[in-house]
Amino acid sequence: MASILFPSCDSTYCHKRALTGPLPSLVRLALARSGSPTVLTGLRGLLANSLSPPSSSFQLPQVCDSTYCHKRALTGPLPSLVRLALARSGSPTVLTGLRGLLANSLSPPSSSFQLPQVEGDWSQSQFMWNNQPVKRKRERVAEEEETPGTEREDAGVGNGTAAPVRLPFSGFRLQKVLRESARDKIIFLHGKVNEASGDRDSEDAVVILEKTPFQAEQVAQLLAGSPELQLQFGNDVYSTYRLSAPRQLSDVKTTVVYPATEKHLQKYLRQDLCLVRETGADYRNVTLPHLQAQSLSVQWVYNILDKKAEADRIVFENPDPCDGFVLIPDLKWNQQQLDDLYLIAICHRRGIRSLRDLTPEHLPLLRNILREGQEAILRRYQVGGERLRVYLHYPPSYYHLHVHFTALGFEAPGSGVERAHLLADVIENLEWDPEHYQRRTLTLALRADDPLLTQLQEAPPS
Repeated sequence: MASILFPSCDSTYCHKRALTGPLPSLVRLALARSGSPTVLTGLRGLLANSLSPPSSSFQLPQVCDSTYCHKRALTGPLPSLVRLALARSGSPTVLTGLRGLLANSLSPPSSSFQLPQVEGDWSQSQFMWNNQPVKRKRERVAEEEETPGTEREDAGVGNGTAAPVRLPFSGFRLQKVLRESARDKIIFLHGKVNEASGDRDSEDAVVILEKTPFQAEQVAQLLAGSPELQLQFGNDVYSTYRLSAPRQLSDVKTTVVYPATEKHLQKYLRQDLCLVRETGADYRNVTLPHLQAQSLSVQWVYNILDKKAEADRIVFENPDPCDGFVLIPDLKWNQQQLDDLYLIAICHRRGIRSLRDLTPEHLPLLRNILREGQEAILRRYQVGGERLRVYLHYPPSYYHLHVHFTALGFEAPGSGVERAHLLADVIENLEWDPEHYQRRTLTLALRADDPLLTQLQEAPPS
């Protein structure tokens, strides 16, 4: 069999190009990123989901062809996983999944990991590596500065792209700051766009700007050098500085809602919240008719379930149409650290709107989500169930049953007692009382301007 020769390339530019290439290029990048627990556990979970003997059309010398050996490989180090990935290269799931996994962990390879020194029998195999040492960080930075802009070429990944793109509109005239939070480092802006276009009227857009979390390894490198500082305060052992962060530490996550409707503007506008009690009769006579009149679309949810969108972001799937679900990272989590881990389980079964619809008929689905969701997160991120908060929102932000998985120490939006219902408690309540959520009075936190709040406040006692 002909040797597979990987060209030597240690820069971020080449890493981004590798993400658009065939599986061997991705494998090389996986080895370079083997110091990352996310890559190691993510690749293990990815291959576990596509487990089967390798295709006979792909000849890999000295590879065990039995499912048993494949399962053993899943518990081994990264080179064993890479060997299995090559054997499974005919699977689009492996190819796109590995590409998305590596895109989320993109950075130059660690200088502590020497590509030529691959452990096990890989060093004796027919897969050849250019025997060149990894460049020092200073050398890589110098090379990248000498070739500005090239790192963005041919960098499409999954449903997105690392190439330079433009906003989906022209111009942005600020109308109003809808909401901001100094604690969360986020701001919501409403603006008028496309005002310069002669063929159409101006439109509304919402732009959300959010500072991204720090990466420990990048911060350590910053402080080890000579950062640019301005002293703001000093007293005894305490001092405060203004530090000018380099580009890689100053990313701003930008979310665009365009064209934005009045409902979008109201959704993001800061409003006072009010608590109201909703009886079972209130739900049937007030809340449900209100929801049906709203006709809120969940087509974007169906696109995920049908693999029309975000297919490369799916962490785990139980494909059963009745009791199955997909597990996908929430867009609020950038997947760069585990402190704010946030995933969503979306059930395949349609027609289950919320907590109020649940009956013992849905217990197999709920148990699958709790057990299999925790197992998938343990495999992928090495976070055990005892460190996860697993819950449902009531009222939910959209009316298709979904379950939230967040890190226990993370104060996620909507995780307060007035809205979050632990999935384990939901299951036990249904085991004790089949009509628990049809009869129980629930507390809702609604915005002061929500018409449903007024309707519930004016509803006759039941």
